[in-house]
Amino acid sequence: MNMNKHNSVLLPASLFAERGGWTADQQFIDIMGSTYLLAHGLGEAVADASTEFDVPADGNYKLYVRTRNWTAYWSDSPTEGTFNVIIDDRNEGTLFGTECSEWHWQQGSTLHLSQGRHRIALHDLHGFDARCDAILLTSSAVRPDDSVEDYRALRKKLLGLPSKAVRKGKYDFVVVGGGVAGMCAAIAAARLGTRVALIQDRHVLGGNNSSEIRGGLGGRLNIGMYPSLGYLLNEFGPSTKGNARTPEIYEDEKKMAVVKAERRITLFTGYRVCGVEKSDERTIKAVTAMNVDDYSQIRIEGRLFADCTGDAVLGVLAGAEWHMGREAKSEYGEESAPDVADGMTMGASLQWYCLEDDKPRPFPDIKWGLPVDERSVQKVRRGQWYWEVGMRDDQIADAERIRDYGMYVAYSNWAYLKNHFSQKDEYTNSYLGWVSCVAGKRESRRLIGEFVLREQDLKNNVIYPDASASTSWYIDQHYPDPENSKLFPGREYLSCGHLDPLGFYPIPYRCFYSKDIANMFMAGRDISVSHVALGTVRVMRTTAMMGEVVGMAASVCRRRKALPRDVYTTYLEELKALMRKGAGRTDVPYMQVYTLIDTTAARSEDC
Repeated sequence: MNMNKHNSVLLPASLFAERGGWTADQQFIDIMGSTYLLAHGLGEAVADASTEFDVPADGNYKLYVRTRNWTAYWSDSPTEGTFNVIIDDRNEGTLFGTECSEWHWQQGSTLHLSQGRHRIALHDLHGFDARCDAILLTSSAVRPDDSVEDYRALRKKLLGLPSKAVRKGKYDFVVVGGGVAGMCAAIAAARLGTRVALIQDRHVLGGNNSSEIRGGLGGRLNIGMYPSLGYLLNEFGPSTKGNARTPEIYEDEKKMAVVKAERRITLFTGYRVCGVEKSDERTIKAVTAMNVDDYSQIRIEGRLFADCTGDAVLGVLAGAEWHMGREAKSEYGEESAPDVADGMTMGASLQWYCLEDDKPRPFPDIKWGLPVDERSVQKVRRGQWYWEVGMRDDQIADAERIRDYGMYVAYSNWAYLKNHFSQKDEYTNSYLGWVSCVAGKRESRRLIGEFVLREQDLKNNVIYPDASASTSWYIDQHYPDPENSKLFPGREYLSCGHLDPLGFYPIPYRCFYSKDIANMFMAGRDISVSHVALGTVRVMRTTAMMGEVVGMAASVCRRRKALPRDVYTTYLEELKALMRKGAGRTDVPYMQVYTLIDTTAARSEDC
């Protein structure tokens, strides 16, 4: 008998009534299908997550848990990313998270359950990132399939999810992605009379500058040909510099307040865009977005769209051309490009820091970690931007493994410092205060626009007629640190930056809209640039000004009933007038702090 509501109960972990100390992780929903719960306790077991559920009929129910053994990629030693399932205050007995490294249904025992109300809990054992996507109780003889597609179908069936998305209206401008680029695009457009929907797949705004990732704002504002650009970011950008600092530094509440103050913006947080509806081959009509907690869907219609996702999620769904990795020298004639194209990208940072107590604080002497020794250990108290992983991996398909490796090396290094280092007495009272579980990406997919910015444009200071927001960062390309690579070949976790000097360079507006999708803008690290050129445009103050320009261009399109390309061909002077004025307020304190971090590759804990 197939599974149905009469013989099976599905309990997605994201719907648990009490999450306890477990963290909801929605980063990889496109790849593994779900938001799951993560026991991110930094080596200390977290409090139970629990919920109540109804059993449809008396009977014997097989228990399955969708989970994975995350440390199995790098170690054959028993993992400590494990947990138990407790039903009605009784430990079911299976150690979950011990099997293969991929997401799968791990089978537990068979339980006799009576019809009616019961309680279930996830009981973490070690605080080392055990993970649970869902629990299935079934009296059917059919074993659930491990594929993502089959799981999504099973979830829809057992949860009774609606077949149609709920309509949430039509907007002039739909911005997908709530990092600083998307925020600025939405706010600038709204202030110029445009009705905006801003869709963000997390419950906080700010992207890499949020308290989840804690990347400092790089680059400079109010520079170049249009010095009024940037006052907008100043309204909500943190007033304190720095990476990997305590959460209040990133001022999440201020970001949210500034967006919510705009009456023409409708904000949708916790929604991941998962589908695109097109009126013709080149025109997006609407997007479908899935709630990352309960998997319900909404439909948002628009006339103009902007992909500010970083990973080019909207553009890929819409069928736009995109690139990822390094182009060959022959592609654009760039002197710094490799002879042969490859998939190498700049990596993702998983930052961390330690704090001090007034008493000794132990940390487990993990056996499943990276083999660190006196030569390879990093004697630091903060994992900065250069703790960078995944350069040789696929930043989309391998995203969870990349993130996990960032945590893996942080735990491994810290365990050695605490338990084996020749100077471990210096760390007696130190403890891990924070290790990010959200990857801070630098590079993935780049959408192709009408113009692709290249290295020679930057170095020769070629000024195009559609020059707009200026970049201020040097051409900063990251590579695996050579010494770290010698110690851990192919598994390095430290990077170094290679900087080529560059003056303020105005980015052509044509980099901000797709050549394939007529009504789609881009702003952020997914704009139309080569891999080399990305090295200067990718920092957040620069991407924020891109967003401000895109929001202005969207307002021109609304007034003129035009498309993004028409702004370049016909209404460029109107855009230039708006850029000269800027969309930000100048009657608020100027809070931006600039340091030499903007123009050096110094690897310092104090960046």
